[in-house]
Amino acid sequence: MAMTAGRSTTCAIAGGGPAGMILGLLLARAGVEVTVFEKHADFLRDFRGDTVHPVTLRLLDELGLFPRFDALPHSKFEKAEFDINGRQVTFVDFRRLRLPHRYIALVPQWDLLDLLAAAGKNEPTFTLRMQTEVTGLLRDGDTITGVRYQGPDGPGELAADLTVGCDGRTSTVRREAGLTAREYTVPFDVGWFRLDSKQEIKYQLTPRTSPTLTLLLIPREGYFQAGCFLPKGGEQQLHARGFDAFRAQVADLVPEASVENLTSWDDVKVLDVRVNRLRRWYTNGLLCIGDAAHAMSPAGGVGINLAIADAVAAARLLAEPLRNHRVTADDLAAVQKRRNLPAVITQAVQQVAGRLLIPVVLRGNIKPPPPVVTNAVARLFSWIPSLAVIPAYAIGVGLRPEQAPEFARRSPDG
Repeated sequence: MAMTAGRSTTCAIAGGGPAGMILGLLLARAGVEVTVFEKHADFLRDFRGDTVHPVTLRLLDELGLFPRFDALPHSKFEKAEFDINGRQVTFVDFRRLRLPHRYIALVPQWDLLDLLAAAGKNEPTFTLRMQTEVTGLLRDGDTITGVRYQGPDGPGELAADLTVGCDGRTSTVRREAGLTAREYTVPFDVGWFRLDSKQEIKYQLTPRTSPTLTLLLIPREGYFQAGCFLPKGGEQQLHARGFDAFRAQVADLVPEASVENLTSWDDVKVLDVRVNRLRRWYTNGLLCIGDAAHAMSPAGGVGINLAIADAVAAARLLAEPLRNHRVTADDLAAVQKRRNLPAVITQAVQQVAGRLLIPVVLRGNIKPPPPVVTNAVARLFSWIPSLAVIPAYAIGVGLRPEQAPEFARRSPDG
């Protein structure tokens, strides 16, 4: 894609993930000159968050991008049902939400990012620098004034009124700015791998379990993205089981999938699950959002949607100051004030769920509740089916949802 001439921009964004691309697109639609840096040559990386929730689907509608998104190969997850004594009971029902798209879309993240990049290309003030990594920050006293980067043609510098760190849980921008995050204890990691499907995929929320292995399955076109829970730092413990034994366990748990492509431990990518949050998301001339500000557990798949909501709020609050080239610390503080509470509450819920459920999962002794409990819950949800909208709202919408600012809205035809 084209590169902006000169050595300055109004907003430099480190990281071409969902938060960085959404923020860049929205600011460009406000007439702000934006440069997004993405260190890879493309977006083709496996094992990213691939759930696009109803609130984000509404955002794509507001941006005029939903028809193009809807044309992408994807699966739809409308409800979560469990079999209780031979009866299917719906506990999570996205169809009850008062939103235009009442489901979770399961789509490879690279397709979403390619769509956003194409939309940005239509904006004259939007620049995407692929294969270009932000490696440091420029300073004038205690103010961040831009970035240092390494690109295909070597190192360079770009001055900016505002630098935004969207570069994930291991954020270079956050580290270089000296912003410190509070780390929370996480008892597990996840080993991700691919399983080709032998038949048409029907998504089920229920995990696959055995005494020594618990799997979650995310459907893709023709294959599953599978994740196995591990104790924190448990990669060596997994390997000690022996690869052939692991492969056989997977085959037993997922008979509708093939394990032929699972050939060695190299095919299992272990995610170091971290949950942390910056005490302060900003300093003069710099702001962090998304995982760079608050790394989330993969529980619920809500991290991508929280990051996008951060980006939408930041664009709405900062577009005018950026147009006037007068972004103050108070402007940046307003973004944190707006988005901090959803991050705090979501992480708290994830921590509680992790403490209650993950140790049980890791011990491999998952047991169904007593029949009296399951029957009572089943009767309650059968008598009051609208209860299923509560978890659907928590997962699919969340606390303090964001909508596209007027300056960024477009009709589907442009």
